[in-house]
Amino acid sequence: MIQIRPVSDLRNKFPEIEALVNEGQPVYLTKNGYGAMVVLSLEEYASLVDNVEMKLDEADKAAETTKERLSHEDVFRNIRSEIHDK
Repeated sequence: MIQIRPVSDLRNKFPEIEALVNEGQPVYLTKNGYGAMVVLSLEEYASLVDNVEMKLDEADKAAETTKERLSHEDVFRNIRSEIHDK
């Protein structure tokens, strides 16, 4: 079940929020009824960003081995093509 809590719960009910996060559930915090932030465990956060960091490292290595550079239009065209061809 999605956990949506007021940001005040982070201070007032920290152990409860911590337990949910440690179970692998993100907790969405609101301020004045609007989304403010998401609390994740370090493991969940790492699983989200590790692949991105790995791909950026691969791109840096590839950039060192070639003089070819793509415009942002070319990059997004290639990405859209990959998404729509699947």
